[in-house]
Amino acid sequence: MTSPTVRRRRLSTELRKQRVRAGLTVNAVAGELEWSPAKLGHIESGIRKWPSIMEVSELLRLYGVTGVKREAILTLARESRLRPWWTEYADVLPLAYVGNEAGAVAIRTYAGIVVPDLLQVPEYTECLARAQGRHGAAVDRVVAGYLKRQEVLEHPTGLRYHAILEEEALQRVAWDSDLLHTQLRHLVTVAERNPGVTIQLIPTAAGPHAGAAGPFSLLEFDGDESALAYLDAAAGGRIEESPGAVARCEAVWERLAELATPAKPTITALRRRALFA
Repeated sequence: MTSPTVRRRRLSTELRKQRVRAGLTVNAVAGELEWSPAKLGHIESGIRKWPSIMEVSELLRLYGVTGVKREAILTLARESRLRPWWTEYADVLPLAYVGNEAGAVAIRTYAGIVVPDLLQVPEYTECLARAQGRHGAAVDRVVAGYLKRQEVLEHPTGLRYHAILEEEALQRVAWDSDLLHTQLRHLVTVAERNPGVTIQLIPTAAGPHAGAAGPFSLLEFDGDESALAYLDAAAGGRIEESPGAVARCEAVWERLAELATPAKPTITALRRRALFA
């Protein structure tokens, strides 16, 4: 089953679609059910995360949705209310992003001066967590959360994962030859073991480029679910769903992918570097 986060987005889209199909306005539905227009707006936009099964059932009754279609939407509503594993890591993981990550069929990511999350070895994640000011048990929780996230690369449905890696991200751990060697070997192993994983390297010599605005990821989903972009930031990242924002990130990604070393030469370079780390 896909991520409850993705189910919620899909449920919001489906309920909005059924209202429009029934020829009803937000105000008309709100008046009929004695709700505020804001309540329905929150359900349709996904701001309200968990509409109750009774609320969804009332909407479907008003929209005239019956039979198989009604049961399918109610099933979607039930699945959207399940408690996923990542809620246990609310203190160390960006839940909105991870929930979408867990349900994506394709992810493209540029992580700036760090190794992308799904490609980090535990030693690297620990080092990064400490550099970000975490201590003790919080560091262990970050590592555990990242390891759990990385399971999506082994998912039987075959996630397509494409990461653009800065050479500078590797240079920043060059002071620890053991860590650098472990991280380099891991990058090579993941790319060679999983045909759905693509890694490209941007050499430091490439100079300033389109990624200077910061790290971001592009996520795609199955069916007619729209793609989204996630913009990472120190104060907390944000999800962008508008077609314009996603298209702008797509354009940056294309420039980065064109600038970066192609996948096969990248793996050759990483393997060679691992020999001398």
